[in-house]
Amino acid sequence: MPNMNRVILMGNLTRDPELRSTTQGTSVCQIGMAINRTYTDADGQKQEDTTFVDGEAWGRTAEVIDQYMHKGEPLLIEGRLKLNQWQDSEGQNRSKLKVVVETCQFIAPRPVQDAPEPSPPPQKSGRPNRRPQAAASSR
Repeated sequence: MPNMNRVILMGNLTRDPELRSTTQGTSVCQIGMAINRTYTDADGQKQEDTTFVDGEAWGRTAEVIDQYMHKGEPLLIEGRLKLNQWQDSEGQNRSKLKVVVETCQFIAPRPVQDAPEPSPPPQKSGRPNRRPQAAASSR
């Protein structure tokens, strides 16, 4: 029977990324995300639900997230679910699902300060590049 373990999430970071290295020198970054869902309930009222998810990225992906992302910024991640299991100090069995990030995509462009406005693209003909004006409606 085929299996698939694939997760795609988009949300905001709940804290700054935490980068560390393994004893072999591989980078690993821990992140926390908040994913919001807005919906209308049966009474017609808008409701918002937030799900908090932890994730870990490895290698170059971990380094890029740590370098460019900060608390509150939006991020799209793709990866797989991993179940961590352990016993706490009282001997109770504990478990937590985590997303192992395989790829990520920054959502908001980074603001550029004091940058000149981009120049318009070169024109192909000698005519000015103008859009036709829509006729005013008298409705």
